[in-house]
Amino acid sequence: MSALDAGFFYAESENTPMHVGSVAVFDGPAPTYGDVVRLILSKLPKVPRYRQRVRPVPMQLGRPLWVDDPHFQILYHVRHTAVPKPGSDEQLRNLAGRVLGQRLDMAKPLWELWLVEGLADDRWALISKVHHCMVDGVAGTDLMQLMFDLDPAATHEAVQDWTPRRSPSTVEIMAASVTEGLTHPVQQLANAPTIGSPVRVVKDLAATGKTLAQTVPSIAKQAVTPTARSLNGPIGPHRRWAWTEGRFEEFKAVRTAFGGTVNDVVLTAITSGFRDLLKARGELSSEKLVVRSMVPVSVRRADQKGSLNNQVSAVFVDLPVGLSDPIDRLAAIRGQMDEYKRAMQAVDANSIIAMGNFVAPTLLSMGVRAALQAGQMWCQAVTTNVPGPRVPLYVLGKRMVSATAYVPIAGGTRCSIGIFSYLNTMTFGINADFDGYPDVDVLSGGIRRGIEQLLTLAKKHTEQEIADEADADAAREQAGPAPRKAAARTTAKKAPAPSKRPARKTTSAAAR
Repeated sequence: MSALDAGFFYAESENTPMHVGSVAVFDGPAPTYGDVVRLILSKLPKVPRYRQRVRPVPMQLGRPLWVDDPHFQILYHVRHTAVPKPGSDEQLRNLAGRVLGQRLDMAKPLWELWLVEGLADDRWALISKVHHCMVDGVAGTDLMQLMFDLDPAATHEAVQDWTPRRSPSTVEIMAASVTEGLTHPVQQLANAPTIGSPVRVVKDLAATGKTLAQTVPSIAKQAVTPTARSLNGPIGPHRRWAWTEGRFEEFKAVRTAFGGTVNDVVLTAITSGFRDLLKARGELSSEKLVVRSMVPVSVRRADQKGSLNNQVSAVFVDLPVGLSDPIDRLAAIRGQMDEYKRAMQAVDANSIIAMGNFVAPTLLSMGVRAALQAGQMWCQAVTTNVPGPRVPLYVLGKRMVSATAYVPIAGGTRCSIGIFSYLNTMTFGINADFDGYPDVDVLSGGIRRGIEQLLTLAKKHTEQEIADEADADAAREQAGPAPRKAAARTTAKKAPAPSKRPARKTTSAAAR
């Protein structure tokens, strides 16, 4: 495992399951359980990690290894259930919340897939769970495209026999771990890009230092910014899950009207949700109050697409819940994100992530667990936006109509929001601690209300711009060309003749 993957593995505990997941809903009728099992078996050769389990290194002399599971049993990982009639969205949400809130068996390959029948309108669903040490959000999307079909008439390969590779002995693992611990840092340094000329180094350092110097004051300001610390606290074993959604046209309309990016608009809508939540709790204490959210940022390069390890960094964004004007909230978020983009360009995030490879595995394990057990008050939420496929996906010829993401919570941060885009829809999957968020529906409803509020303001802004342009056109038409010419002739008659000549001579001399 990489250091980052190992960090997610070490973060797993009784009250903090560290798997990501999703709920995908399909048009019916539902396939049979046997058909789903055979489909998954035919796809597994493309994702061998799904037949592997984690094997820790004795005395943590090295990071955990992936080894083939000789006892792999597909019927354990692919499961079958149903909801009672009428099979509403609420029933599916409650079922998914229970399934996703349960820990994976860490002694087996770290994934599960649940076939859910009985939804209204002849629909059905797949609930998937994959441990975060296997994939990040972007890699998970690539995996989905491998497991699913792009063509409803797609044919599938026959199920192939599989023979697990021999698992290395304990002595072999310890010897390899010691060797890697000695040689890997040297190889990392040897493979680093060449430094180049001293002049170039100085210029690069100056440019980086300038960008960071501009960024540090704003980051330092976060230390004295009042945060909604009531949202932090201990995490129990149970979860509440809610979801809502918006359409790309809505976010793009707001972006066109007020600038920024679609992601800025998404974060502003989430800010509205937290504002409604705190207002309902009577905890909206100040205009300067913020909810600080960790926003994971993918640093996966184009040539790393399809790899199933984690390639993520993170920034911390202050969601300005204290501001009453939605446009002011959007402007504040846009300013922060623009600043972070400049900082991320100045710093090689991949290199920072790779620094974890130099940390002793024992220290890495102890550090991750200590940080999560101690909790923290710096960050109140996790908000991650994962771009999904913009083309229809199918399973056994049935089209997927929606997908909602599930993101784990840990370390005193009792709420996470996974945004997943598919076709023309963005879904918001809200995972929250059961005791800390009894009012999670207020948050999900507030996000939807925030989208509608921004969209209304964007339409008014666009209509006002159109009206102003029409008024300007009408004013130009009323003025017409004739009055302008008459004014020119009047001005020429009033100007004394002697003043023209010196002016022309002066201009001519200057030209010469």
